[in-house]
Amino acid sequence: MLSFRPSRAIPLIAALAIAALAALAVFSVQSAQASLGDRTLREGDRGKDVRALQQLLRRAGFPGRVTGVFNHRTWLKVRTVERELELPVNGVVTRRDVRRIELALRPSDGSGGFSADAKDVRQRASVAGQEAAGAKAVLTDDGVAIPPANAPQAVKDVIEAGNRIASKPYRYGGGHGKWEDSGYDCSGSVSYALHGGNLLDSPMPSGSFTRWGEAGKGEWITIYTHSGHIYMVVAGLRFDTSGRAETGSRWQKAMRSPSGFAVRHPKGL
Repeated sequence: MLSFRPSRAIPLIAALAIAALAALAVFSVQSAQASLGDRTLREGDRGKDVRALQQLLRRAGFPGRVTGVFNHRTWLKVRTVERELELPVNGVVTRRDVRRIELALRPSDGSGGFSADAKDVRQRASVAGQEAAGAKAVLTDDGVAIPPANAPQAVKDVIEAGNRIASKPYRYGGGHGKWEDSGYDCSGSVSYALHGGNLLDSPMPSGSFTRWGEAGKGEWITIYTHSGHIYMVVAGLRFDTSGRAETGSRWQKAMRSPSGFAVRHPKGL
């Protein structure tokens, strides 16, 4: 008669399975309690840090429910922000990404001594009436632009309008529902500045600018645009929301690669 003797491996396998389940439970609890930035977030993740990310995206102007689940809609919003801030466009949120998003949403004064609006007024007053020699605008330490003396009046007006919102925070959709807003996204920013120069009647999304104006670089104003982002160069200075987190101003001296962008300019400029 054959007799059955339990294998010694079975208790070992069971013990390993229990240990694995216990470790998974601990990891799940830790993930649920993680603070935003403690771990890298991807589509499918859940937890308190995902809720914090969704709340951060709502602050940036993206509507939607705060569920604590990194669903596909959250993934799409993250990719939009990544394009805006020149981060790797992969829908994955690292600690560095969180820091960049928080900086982009923070009013540029940061000290609490002045509101963003009050600081904008003070900065503009410091350059009121000033003009730079030659054909290039000059960027001050406060992040406002001084227009060239020989620029057309429309260009000077675009620069003055850009100065009014240079340090306002980024907000998705900002500047599209109304001209005077608490924050502006990329196309809202460019639209606002062009409107100040009487070059645009109503705000436009970045994709619409691919057919606006005339093709190629302009003498004074050049717009770089595609469906995901837009910026422009005015009298030698870049006006771009993607660099505001580092410089505190949409006006920047540094240029960026125009690869993948349609290049347009206002007629005559």
